[in-house]
Amino acid sequence: MQATPEFVELRRKLRRFVFPMSVAFLLWYLLYVLLASFAPAFMAIPVFGNINIGLIIGLLQFVTTFVITTVYVRYANRHLDPAAEKIRHEIEGVE
Repeated sequence: MQATPEFVELRRKLRRFVFPMSVAFLLWYLLYVLLASFAPAFMAIPVFGNINIGLIIGLLQFVTTFVITTVYVRYANRHLDPAAEKIRHEIEGVE
C-alpha cells in the first residue's frame, strides 16, 4: 500500500506542508533566541509601560504556535483527511 500513487501523494502533501512550516517556525524561534542573546538593548526597548519588544516577541511565539496549529488543522481537513479516508476505505474494502 505504501507504494501506491495515492499513498505517495498523501505523504508528499503532508511533507510539503510540515517541513516548510517547521523550518519557518524554528527560524522564527532562533531569531528570538539570537535577539535575546546578542541584542538585549533592542529587546529592552519599551513599547508602552513595562511592555518591551522582547516580551512582545516572546508572546508572539505562543501566538505563532496557535496559528500554525489552526492552519495545519484546516490544511489536513481539506487535503490530507479526504485522501487518508479514501486510502483507508481501499485497505479495509469498505464502500
